[in-house]
Amino acid sequence: MEHGLSCPDNEERKEMAENSREERRQAVIEVLNEARKMELHAIVQYMNQHYGLDDMDYGELAGKIKLIAIDEMKHAEDFAERIKELGGEPTTDRAAEVVPGQAVEKIFKFDSGLEDDTIDRYSKFEAVCRENGDTITAKLFERIIDEEQIHLNYFDDIDDHIEKLGKNFLARKAGTPSDTGLTILGFVAQQGGE
Repeated sequence: MEHGLSCPDNEERKEMAENSREERRQAVIEVLNEARKMELHAIVQYMNQHYGLDDMDYGELAGKIKLIAIDEMKHAEDFAERIKELGGEPTTDRAAEVVPGQAVEKIFKFDSGLEDDTIDRYSKFEAVCRENGDTITAKLFERIIDEEQIHLNYFDDIDDHIEKLGKNFLARKAGTPSDTGLTILGFVAQQGGE
């Protein structure tokens, strides 16, 4: 009985498999670039908050946010390296605009929301990777989700302290140094410059 369907020969099956593999690879690159956009936004947002908190003389809080921004830089780089490994081009776009000039009482609740959204979206991105057979990228998302959870916990804790202790908590943070203890040399310093 003829139904108008024919079985693909070996060459057609091979071509179908290659097309499918390319589509799966592109799906993974797409979520990696979406995640990279989120990281690039977080970097600029957190550094903006770092400068603001430092100007308000909350050095300890400013220093911690700077360290978290550096974590986000590492995440953005990890995503870019994986995108390149998969033959894609890392985006330079940010997921959102920076919200400048936030009051200290608003910063940590805002950042908790960013991190919570990030964890939710990265969990979905991890699932996309697994669905498309890319366990390497799925593990990358898994590791970064764990690190984002640490950021979320910190932001939640500080926001809770500000809510419950208010000006008393902030008074204890005022006048603290913003030194992060980082001793990583930049390019110029490594080349023997200052």
